[in-house]
Amino acid sequence: MPRPSQGAGGLALSALDDSVLDYSVPDYGVQDDSAQDDSAQGDSGQDDSAQGDSGQDDDDPPRGAPGPAAPSVTRPRPPERPGRGRRALLAGRRAVRAVAALLLLAAVWEILPRLEVVDPTFLPPLSEVLLAWAELLRSGELADHAGASLARSLAGFGLAIALAVPLGLLIGWYRPVAQFLGPVLELFRNTAALALLPVFVLILGLGETSKVSIILYACAWPILLNTVAGVKGVDPLLIKSATSMGLKPYRLFQKVILPAAVPTIFTGVRLAGAYSILVLVAAEMVGAKAGLGYLINYAQFNFRVPDMYAGIITISALGLLFNLLLVRLERRFSTWRTT
Repeated sequence: MPRPSQGAGGLALSALDDSVLDYSVPDYGVQDDSAQDDSAQGDSGQDDSAQGDSGQDDDDPPRGAPGPAAPSVTRPRPPERPGRGRRALLAGRRAVRAVAALLLLAAVWEILPRLEVVDPTFLPPLSEVLLAWAELLRSGELADHAGASLARSLAGFGLAIALAVPLGLLIGWYRPVAQFLGPVLELFRNTAALALLPVFVLILGLGETSKVSIILYACAWPILLNTVAGVKGVDPLLIKSATSMGLKPYRLFQKVILPAAVPTIFTGVRLAGAYSILVLVAAEMVGAKAGLGYLINYAQFNFRVPDMYAGIITISALGLLFNLLLVRLERRFSTWRTT
């Protein structure tokens, strides 16, 4: 089949890939018959320099010889994400380090009182505290106090989510609402919840209402402020792109604003979960007849020091489990994010 005429050196450009540099691959094919006839009928006195028009240089291999293979081009591979085995190994290492730290703390707690580095009257060895904890659990007293505390904490925490998230979405999305409520929010956000505990007790009494209300107040602020920050922190380019596609305000809020604000909202929810445990202990120390805060206060008043530390350990364990649960929920509702 006839080939197109070649220039000096007989080089033809071959584009291997748009994403890499072009490589020039020599074409060592034989000329067509018409070109050979024209060359034979030409002047026999042509000098050696005229032979360059035939498509062969002095350094070129003989005609018909196979040309060199085109250089292979390999695309750079994207970084591979760690597989399940790798992730499991990393998680195992983190768990081992965490357990090692807890074991070290337990060993220090056990050894220092026995060596009388600290007074065992005020800090008994960990083994005595665990025995007191087991006795409270066996008698059912620990379960009763823990149940009362969880009921109050979850009630205030749930009400805070139900009230603060919608209000934060309104403040972050509608500017008139933010301008109207801004001064009031700035006034109360800087007031500590425990400073208002006597006010709640005076107005609402010593019953369950005052305790749930103070937990609600303490939990509402981190949720509210993080919700507002999450809505205002949405990338404006996302909003413009969605608006240009014809999304109405309701669909824009549902499909763009709310999903983008979920991580920041969950940060506030996790902070509120910690506050619900902290404020609960203080609230139960005032006028309560049940609860872990009441157990700690009662044990300290009657000098049952191991029981007091058993109550403190129980509250710490509940707070840790609560935080782990919220972390799992955050991952569940934020699976679309890239890490």
